[in-house]
Amino acid sequence: MAAAFVGVGIAIQVALAQEPEKPAAQSAAQVKAEGPKDKVLRGDAKCTLCHDAPEILSIGKTRHGAVADPRTPTCTSCHGESEAHRGNPGATKPERNFAQNTSADDRSGACMACHGADRHLAFWESGRHKKNEVACNSCHQIHEAKNLLLRAQNPKISPYERTNRQLEYETCTACHKSLRAQIAKTSHHPLMEGKINCSSCHNPHGALSHAMVNEESVNQLCTSCHNDKRGPFINEHPPVEENCLTCHTPHGSIHMKLLAERVPNVCQDCHDFSRHPGTYYSGNQGWTGAQNTRLIARACLNCHTSIHGSNAPAARGQFFLR
Repeated sequence: MAAAFVGVGIAIQVALAQEPEKPAAQSAAQVKAEGPKDKVLRGDAKCTLCHDAPEILSIGKTRHGAVADPRTPTCTSCHGESEAHRGNPGATKPERNFAQNTSADDRSGACMACHGADRHLAFWESGRHKKNEVACNSCHQIHEAKNLLLRAQNPKISPYERTNRQLEYETCTACHKSLRAQIAKTSHHPLMEGKINCSSCHNPHGALSHAMVNEESVNQLCTSCHNDKRGPFINEHPPVEENCLTCHTPHGSIHMKLLAERVPNVCQDCHDFSRHPGTYYSGNQGWTGAQNTRLIARACLNCHTSIHGSNAPAARGQFFLR
């Protein structure tokens, strides 16, 4: 029996010795003949042969790296063929360079070649961002998966934010710093909470309206959300009909409901006449005279509740009373 096992072992060794050896790896000559292979995008091999850093290859995680979309670009779609750069990368740069010292027109030109037909970019040429030398990559990060509403690497911790997404207002206020201070005030639109974005009111890619708002007027923009203030009313409040910003400030206020001033001051800017005088004391009601009851628990909204307009009859509707 032992001899039989020994014979089987010798037969297996002979069979293995006769089997041809498999090549350990593809030869360097074969790799050179076939050329380098693409790593992320179709046709990116000639670029990723040198530019293979993770922050560059991460474009595969963005919309520009969608492999199932035939419109997906490749490196040369944005940076150009750059033959001179490939031949002497140390001395020449790619045909399209997206560094900050490159003109905004050159940087945006590569994007507009594909995105120029987008209806949201119809007024890009007339927008304030284009006129102020703002390029596409001033706001959008093409290679890193942090543009638009994608996840941020280090989400901020604050009493308002409840998300780890890259909030749009953070990108906008990187330049519009004065607005960041207003957004942080007590009364503000829910931008920091991520419920609305700057683009909910403004079109950052250009518009013909004032401040690039999404409607033809401020009132149309405001009433697109605040429908109950739209009317029409039998009795309309003239400043409300003219411009919401007469009483409200849109980005933030220390007063309730985004008011430019607290009540009654905001009302007395216009309504300062004999029926409701704006002075807190008169000749016989000064600091040493009788106490003025207008200083105690009084506000215009205690009586005039329908200040945006009223459909009530007679004097109740005319004076926006309860």
